[in-house]
Amino acid sequence: MFLKPDYNLKNIYEINLEELKSRGIKNILFDLDSTLMQSKTANYTQKTLEWLSEVRRDFFIAVLSNNHNDKYIAKVKQVTDFPMIFYAKKPDTRKASEFLKEHNLKTSETAIVGDRPLSDIWCGKRLGCLTILVDSISADVEKPIVRLARRLERLAIKK
Repeated sequence: MFLKPDYNLKNIYEINLEELKSRGIKNILFDLDSTLMQSKTANYTQKTLEWLSEVRRDFFIAVLSNNHNDKYIAKVKQVTDFPMIFYAKKPDTRKASEFLKEHNLKTSETAIVGDRPLSDIWCGKRLGCLTILVDSISADVEKPIVRLARRLERLAIKK
């Protein structure tokens, strides 16, 4: 099924980096909101910063976000020191494809990590990348309606 991720994990911290390396993955494109940081906060937790530092030892990393709020984007750029693509319009692949070409990255060596099957995973599948679905990094504080929407969206990948 086109929405079924290669990996379905609780959060980014469960990603087995050694396994990715053994599969030939050299690049990881992360969704931003709810994947690397709590949505709309423009802040990484210390735990995430330390984990990203570990990831960067062996992988090229970047953010691939649908966010289009210029004020928010400016705040995120102040706390991020790796490449970021905004206005991505996932599951559309144009922005991601342009970024991959610009940085000479092969889809066969790239993983897409995100919290949404209908945008992140679908985009990754369309590109031909390895896909990793994670639950929201802030699942414990999300509103009940958001949790319900996430459960409903994930029904599409259980078949």
